[in-house]
Amino acid sequence: MFGRLLLLFFLLTATAFGAKVKIGTEVNVVGVRPNYLTGYGIVVGLDGTGDGTTSVFTLQSIANMLRKMGIYVDPKSVKTKNAAAVIVTAKLPPFAKPGMTFDVEVASLGDAKSLANGVLIRTPLLGPDGKIYAFAQGPVSTGGGYTESNKGGKVQKNFSTTGIIPNGGIVERALPFELSDEKTLTLTLKHPDFSLANEIATVINRHFGKKLADAVDSATVRVSYPENVDRVKFISEVLNLQIDTTPEPTVVIYERTGTVIMSGDIKIDPPVYVSHGNIYVSVTKTPVVSQPPPFSSGNTTVTEKVTTTVKEEKGRIFSINSPSLRDLVKALNELGVSPGDLIAIIQAIKAAGKLHAKVIIM
Repeated sequence: MFGRLLLLFFLLTATAFGAKVKIGTEVNVVGVRPNYLTGYGIVVGLDGTGDGTTSVFTLQSIANMLRKMGIYVDPKSVKTKNAAAVIVTAKLPPFAKPGMTFDVEVASLGDAKSLANGVLIRTPLLGPDGKIYAFAQGPVSTGGGYTESNKGGKVQKNFSTTGIIPNGGIVERALPFELSDEKTLTLTLKHPDFSLANEIATVINRHFGKKLADAVDSATVRVSYPENVDRVKFISEVLNLQIDTTPEPTVVIYERTGTVIMSGDIKIDPPVYVSHGNIYVSVTKTPVVSQPPPFSSGNTTVTEKVTTTVKEEKGRIFSINSPSLRDLVKALNELGVSPGDLIAIIQAIKAAGKLHAKVIIM
């Protein structure tokens, strides 16, 4: 597979002294986070592309909806292809207040062929606690649909069984979180690291001239609020403080595409000797004609003769005397090593304890 892929190799280097970044780019504030909402609804107004009669829950939902409007029908008698049952999802921003609007996404739950040009009927959106926090309603946008030729062949342009409703959700209940109720400001590191947590606490204490921050562990920094302080201003000031960071050297390998991304000051302990060879297996089929004897009742048949050949390439041994992984990859590329072989060599050097970097395989 790798023989057909083009190796994409990226080097993202950083100086040994690191770089200055804002604390806000490295941490999250506990409680200040988006919240996911989910609901079940009905999209109507479809042009015969809705759920069929096999989606019993859609027919039952339509009957229940009509019953709330004073129209009583038997779910078994409901036969419409202009409606579809959907799951409605949304991400509510932090500190969302009643009256605020947000985008919602809808996805077909039954066997509908398309939700294009449909309208979502008012749908309650529930949080993890089962309470209703918002409602969703409006026309569904799928970004297009499909075109159909005169012979009935279809050319799909977009995946039309999912769609979005821009500003289709409206907040009805505020989230149960108040910043004023928090006694301390808790910061969680996006990439836990003891050194980084200690650096964040040190910078905060140095800036305010007193001990306010404490690194609890590699992922948590707890900051006490000064007396009579404007919390919004204080949090903004903390998150805008700059810290020195030295990113951990990392090698990211995406095997599906043969992509290798390297960042940081990656080092190798020389010398390292690498031998890597390949085995090629070829299978050939040769037609063989089987002719029966004269005046016999047999038939002429054609069979195949299968020949398997195994050829092993001579392994080349080369040494690595440079401490930089950049020089290693450059040498391997000059030797014509395939992406698959390059990935295997990097993993082997890491297993041998000679590569000082974190290897992530995706």
